[in-house]
Amino acid sequence: MDGKRNRLRKIFFIFLIIFGLCSISFAKHLHKEKYYQNKWCKGHTGKTEVVMPDGTRCDCITDEYAIEFDFAPKWAEAIGQALYYALQTGKKPGIVLILEHEKDYKYWIRLNTVIKKCKLPIKTWIIKNT
Repeated sequence: MDGKRNRLRKIFFIFLIIFGLCSISFAKHLHKEKYYQNKWCKGHTGKTEVVMPDGTRCDCITDEYAIEFDFAPKWAEAIGQALYYALQTGKKPGIVLILEHEKDYKYWIRLNTVIKKCKLPIKTWIIKNT
């Protein structure tokens, strides 16, 4: 009985280790979002992390746009945030979508399809790190 129990414990711990390593490797990005914000915003003469009247922070503000940065899988969230920051600032909404892998391109298509079909006034840019 103890031999069977020990074997089950070993299998359980091996499973936990494998699951933990997999989740860590999938959750890690090549760079933090702030890295992309700083690099892109500086190149477009914008200001990063601008505090809005309600205390929220817009990722980048340029003369013309209030811009939200997000990693590709969060494309849908970026739409709402960009529109909200545009309302807060009176500027046009923009989204910079960060594609770290070739497989992320599907999110770029989804983002722009929704914007086009719903006639949203959002300008989009892409950062590829592939």
